Amino acid sequence: MKIDTERFRAKEGARIRLTKWPTKVKPVYASKEEYQKILGAHVDELSALQEKLYASNRFALLVIFQAMDAAGKDGAIKHVMSGVNPQGCQVFSYAHPSATELQHDFLWRTSRDLPPRGRIGIFNRSYYEEVLIVRVHPEILQGEGAANQVGRGERIWKERFESIRDIESHLTRSGTRIVKFFLHLSKEEQRKRFLQRIDDPDKNWKLTMADIKERGYWKEYQVAYEKCISATSSAAAPWYIVPADDKANAHLIVSQTIANALTDMGLAYPHASAAHRKELLAVRAALDA
Repeated sequence: MKIDTERFRAKEGARIRLTKWPTKVKPVYASKEEYQKILGAHVDELSALQEKLYASNRFALLVIFQAMDAAGKDGAIKHVMSGVNPQGCQVFSYAHPSATELQHDFLWRTSRDLPPRGRIGIFNRSYYEEVLIVRVHPEILQGEGAANQVGRGERIWKERFESIRDIESHLTRSGTRIVKFFLHLSKEEQRKRFLQRIDDPDKNWKLTMADIKERGYWKEYQVAYEKCISATSSAAAPWYIVPADDKANAHLIVSQTIANALTDMGLAYPHASAAHRKELLAVRAALDA
């Protein structure tokens, strides 16, 4: 089944209002068995495309996941990328910056982890934290210690958006395709998932009082995401606002979107040159002997 992922894409220049974007849509699967079948087909397709990406060694793919707590970033990565060769894929998660990272510009720590040609890089949270959590908690700017960062109002966010657009444009021109997902979760669904983490002893470690305190900033985060997506979704590096109340449906939308991005690269196995073919024939002759 081919999913129309364009309806989840935030158009460049569009003013995003998350209240107008659904957190749940009609599932593209009719049963758990059909979900597994569709996801399996997507995973197989991703595996084949990733192998071509690796073999051709011309392009890279950067996939970014951002979301509120409990929206399913980890699960999406786990299920969608389950069939991809680990040698061709790398995942990085970002928490609070270290002392060393705070000595550099806000893009430095993620720039070190950008995927090389032939690889898929996945950022579980990313440099976008610097215009999301830092915007909701501006006191973090004090700890960053960079010049001209404090007391400048909206200007600092506009400049950071500009820096992000610049680096994403540069990466795109250099052969790195970028796909960004905001897993759009409702506040009520987050509440249910938090309660499940309390009731399931194996998931207790996933929830702390700090998570509940951040939930208190729900409206502020929604505004931060709206401004961020509005300012940084582009034709080259689009944001996809994925309804996340249904985890299975979100997995299928994400996997289809990534497969589409790889397909659009026109990937193919490299063709052997005449000289290489001659060399291979010589190797065959030696092996036959």
